[in-house]
Amino acid sequence: MNAPRFDYDTAFSRNIGWVLPEEQQRLKSARIAIGGLGGVGGAHLLTLVRLGIERFSIADFDVFAVHNFNRQAGAMMSTFGQPKADVLDRMAKDINPDCDIRLFHEGVTRDNLGAFLDGVDVYVDGIDFFALDARRMIFAACHARGIPAITAAPLGIGASLLYFAPERMSFESYFKLDGLPRQEQLARFIAGLSPAMLQRHYLVAPDAVNFVAESGPSTVMACNLCSGLIGDAVLKLVLRRGSLRPVPWAMQFDAHKQRLRFTWRPFGNANPLQRMLLWFIRPRLRGKPA
Repeated sequence: MNAPRFDYDTAFSRNIGWVLPEEQQRLKSARIAIGGLGGVGGAHLLTLVRLGIERFSIADFDVFAVHNFNRQAGAMMSTFGQPKADVLDRMAKDINPDCDIRLFHEGVTRDNLGAFLDGVDVYVDGIDFFALDARRMIFAACHARGIPAITAAPLGIGASLLYFAPERMSFESYFKLDGLPRQEQLARFIAGLSPAMLQRHYLVAPDAVNFVAESGPSTVMACNLCSGLIGDAVLKLVLRRGSLRPVPWAMQFDAHKQRLRFTWRPFGNANPLQRMLLWFIRPRLRGKPA
C-alpha cells in the first residue's frame, strides 16, 4: 500500500460544525506551551494536536518507567526508559507530521523560561503535583507576560479546572504559598485545587496517600477527563468564545460521584471556608488520620 499523504483540512474536517473553518485556521496557528508530559501533560498534547493545533512548546526532563503505565499517554513497553519529550514529540507528529514542536528536555528552568514562553498564546500546566517551585515560577511569568494559564488536576475519578486570567487574580494571590514551609505549601495547593473535595469520600485505601513520601494514587480516567477540560478551555481562549470563569472560581467534576461543583473563594486560601478545609488537610500531610 502507498503511504498515506497528510492533509490538514481532511484530517480535522470532523471538527467543523463545532468550530467554523476560519476558526480551525486560528487553532492551527496558535502556540501552546505545556509544562510536563506525564499523567496529564502527555494527554493534553495529544488532545490539542487532534483539535488541530500545530505549534507547541513542550518540556519534561523525565523518562518513562513502569509505574507510569496506569495513566500516562506515552508510557508503553516500547517507550520504557525513553525521554518523555521525545516520545510525545513522535506521537504528536504521527498524528500531524506538520507540527512545529519546540522541545525542552531539561524541563522548565529559570534559564529557558523566556524561550519556553516565547510567542505562546496559552500555557497548560502538566508538571508533577509536587513540583511547586517550578509551577510557581511558570505561573508568575505567565501573569507578568499576559499569558492565560490553565491547570486541570486529576482528583480520584474526576478533575478540577482553574483558569488564571492575566488581568485577574494571580497564582500566588490565590494559593498564598510565599514564605511558608513546604508541607503547608502542599496543603494550600491541595485546598486551592479542590475546594469542593468531591473525591475524598471514596478513597478506599487512605494509606496510599503519603505526602511525606510525596506519592499518591492516580487513575487514567481522571487524566483523560482533565484533557477534555483543557481542550475546551484552550479552544475558548484561542477563539475568544464561550465563558471561562477565572480564579477565585474553580470547577470540579467527579465522574464517580456524578457531581459537578463550582466554587467561589474570594481571597483564595485566605477565605474562611478555605481555612476550615486546611484544618482538615494538614493532619493528612503529617501522616495522621484526618
